[in-house]
Amino acid sequence: MAQSIREATVKYLSGTVSLKAFVAAPKTNERRPAIIVVQEWWGLTDHIKDIARRYAAEGYVAIAPDMYSRLGHAITTDPGEAGKLMNALKLEDGLKDLIATVGYLRSVPEVDKTRIGVTGFCMGGSYALLLPCVTEFIKAAVPFYGQVPNPDTPLAKLSAPVLYFYGEDDGWITKADVQRLALAFKKHGKEGEIKTYAEAPHAFFRDTDPSVYRPEAAKDAWERTKAFFKQHLG
Repeated sequence: MAQSIREATVKYLSGTVSLKAFVAAPKTNERRPAIIVVQEWWGLTDHIKDIARRYAAEGYVAIAPDMYSRLGHAITTDPGEAGKLMNALKLEDGLKDLIATVGYLRSVPEVDKTRIGVTGFCMGGSYALLLPCVTEFIKAAVPFYGQVPNPDTPLAKLSAPVLYFYGEDDGWITKADVQRLALAFKKHGKEGEIKTYAEAPHAFFRDTDPSVYRPEAAKDAWERTKAFFKQHLG
């Protein structure tokens, strides 16, 4: 049954940088598992906020940090500008801000700090794959069509099970990338599953864009994601 949810915009620090994030959570005082939703390169859009709301309706405290807080809270619909924004955010700064987000969640009384997961899309999928490699507080990760680190050295420190989604017609992530990920899971002895969808392009989960949205693949991925988080976060 869907939960009645509350929404808020919160601010917290990553070092000396002030981060802004959208939070959606069930209207309850019970301690809940939490999920970090990491944006695409477009910024903290209404689509990403809607995904956070979906998790809240499932009973999670969901937080979508504005990954461009350092850049002035930018949102764009222009691919060229989105690429510039993504490249302007240094990987180490993005991970630092996500670690700060984990720290914020662990300080919230309504959050069970032993049950925190992460998901992300496109750029956010890249971060969702790397975050459990740099903090032990992530207990499950679901990256959607994110970049695979090459070399795969970071994955040797992967501390959480991973469910990775990929569309066969992805023009950004290659099949070779996904094969490398599968080999890395095996080589490093990590718990990882890859689900591939035929005839699905990059960003097939983005239901606000008919040019890429694939309803059947998106629905299946959502059901698998819910089951995965339920298994690992309770």
